[in-house]
Amino acid sequence: MDFQQAVRLYREHPDKETLDAAAAALCNEMTVRERLHMLRGHALGTTAKNFLTKGRYYNGEAYPAGGCKRLGVPPVLFTDGPRGVVMGHSTCFPVPMMRAAAFDEALEARVAHAFAREASAGGANLFAGICINLLRNPRWGRAQETYGEDPFLLGVMGAAQTRVMQEHGIIACPKHYALNSIEDLRFSVDAVCDDRTLHDVYLPHFKKCVDAGAMSIMAAYNKVNGEYCCENRRLLTGILRDEWGFEGFTLSDFVFGVHDGAAALKSGLDVEMPYVFRYALLGLALRSGAITRRQVNTAVQRVLKALIVTLPNHKDEPKETILCPEHVALAREAAAKGTVLLQNRRGVLPLAEGTKIAVVGRYADEINVGDHGSSRVYSPYTVTPYQGIKNRFGEENVVCFNGCAPKKAAAAAKNSDCIVVCVGSDWLQEGEFLVNRGEIKQKPKGSGGDRADLRIPPQDAALIRALSKTGKPLIVSIMGGSAYVIRDWSDLADGILMSFYSGLEGGNALADVLSGDVNPAGRLPFTVAEDPDDYPPFPHVGDGEKTVEYGYYHGYTLFDKTGKKVQFPFGFGLSYTVFALSGAAAENTGDGARITVRVKNAGERDGDAVVQVYASSEGADCDRPVRLLKGFRRVTVPAGEEIPVTVDVHSEDLAFYDPETGRMRLDPAYRFCVTADAKRFLTAGTLCFEPEKADG
Repeated sequence: MDFQQAVRLYREHPDKETLDAAAAALCNEMTVRERLHMLRGHALGTTAKNFLTKGRYYNGEAYPAGGCKRLGVPPVLFTDGPRGVVMGHSTCFPVPMMRAAAFDEALEARVAHAFAREASAGGANLFAGICINLLRNPRWGRAQETYGEDPFLLGVMGAAQTRVMQEHGIIACPKHYALNSIEDLRFSVDAVCDDRTLHDVYLPHFKKCVDAGAMSIMAAYNKVNGEYCCENRRLLTGILRDEWGFEGFTLSDFVFGVHDGAAALKSGLDVEMPYVFRYALLGLALRSGAITRRQVNTAVQRVLKALIVTLPNHKDEPKETILCPEHVALAREAAAKGTVLLQNRRGVLPLAEGTKIAVVGRYADEINVGDHGSSRVYSPYTVTPYQGIKNRFGEENVVCFNGCAPKKAAAAAKNSDCIVVCVGSDWLQEGEFLVNRGEIKQKPKGSGGDRADLRIPPQDAALIRALSKTGKPLIVSIMGGSAYVIRDWSDLADGILMSFYSGLEGGNALADVLSGDVNPAGRLPFTVAEDPDDYPPFPHVGDGEKTVEYGYYHGYTLFDKTGKKVQFPFGFGLSYTVFALSGAAAENTGDGARITVRVKNAGERDGDAVVQVYASSEGADCDRPVRLLKGFRRVTVPAGEEIPVTVDVHSEDLAFYDPETGRMRLDPAYRFCVTADAKRFLTAGTLCFEPEKADG
């Protein structure tokens, strides 16, 4: 049997039994050497070429793994890409954290469609840009690559990406499995947590992606409960396969993910990426009896099953798909929809036509689209804030000072009506760990790592203080990957926007929001604290601590639990209009709840409302979070109109892990509430459920 015969067999009878039989028959046709070849990345030559050739870079072309020419088995062709396909000169979209702020599942599916088309056009068939690690502390350097602090939001967005990839014949690869949210110590840190925390907080989003059809999962560098993730049998086999029924294959994080090849294979790690290192000894381990032929066959068949299921849906996209006008427009739309308006005193925004604007700060006219590590996208252009604002308001009305010198900035703004100051972080302060120096004054050859501070750099804060004395309306645009503690200067600003890393069209999107062409409706996918120490403990290199307890509470659940005041809550965001909710009700649907509410736009501008549904346990026999997000829907409401909105909540999303039975179960009852701004909550009702409904 060759690959095409295996595909035809499965397409004629698309069930698990036929898939297992087709993969087994194809595997049996392979020699031992061919089987071991299936479990290895083969990107050594490509990687060397990328780094040694001028103008080339990491993952500049697809990284191959596996494949068997003799039997027509295609290789896995890997591309990265949380903010866009990293190969070639693709479309740089806003980072996932900004897309999460849009609270729009349909928008994320459209973005995934663009990613899938550009991945195909670049020659890839596996997309590893679905980063769904939970934001535990905003210091995490790669926070920009994920979707925030809430497991449900992570799961919805990750599942949307997964479904679209698989439908387009691209193997979806969520990562990094699991508990990966510390960057400087990523190769050695041991994340310790109990089973309840693991299942209720740090794994639900991975299960959502598995249920959505993911046919690959990337294991993380770090340890979980004392074992490296790539060699953690509990994670890779006990939970992923035995509990969740995952049918695809697992692959290692790159180069240093595997420490013991035989142990990794036996634990359930199928493919070492991006090239053979520890798995080079699998042949010797097989001959010595350290691993068995059956274990090798099982791993090979998992890879084959992913290829058989996914690749028949693959469509070869033309090169012109990359950076096409449709994708560029979508990147701009996503950036505008993900912008969060945090403050708008005296209605300073939107800016009127003809307003004279001074755009100042370190990022006023600087390309700043995020990390320079594995998620970097090499788009041929980027619209800076100054360029975008100039495009919208006219060159004659806009001046720029790109820097932090207060006197020069004030001089540039002398004849302006208002000031837009661009502050935050860049690839030197946060990102994938390469070389972390922590000081923006220094320009290291490397970059990234975890943030040294949760406040904006002191130069930025000093600039804001100086410009506030001019008496001109001051609007602060914050660039960065996640939350900043801004209490020390926020009272000096009239308007504050969370602009994240907004992609190649970010400057135009910022102008869309400042002008009112787009009514902002982004909502925070994280909590902004009053004090950096209010977040969970976070270790740094040099602390000497490499074991971190991942507790049951973090983010808004921690602040709700402790009662500590926050500056801006999870789910918060302002608009240029006013929304009012009424008539909230909850109905038991048998497999969950249906929440209905009426949303009225009481203002004079059309706008989007983000309806958020939270659930609180009633009558639980153990400690539970005060509330948890369990549904959301973004809707457009014309000025002066009122529309009904329905949000369905599934019983599986309401269930909690029972350590005594090792199963998920429902609490006796749940109270549902609805909000559009995370400050005013409307009770929808309390419903009772049958506990066995959530067993699994």
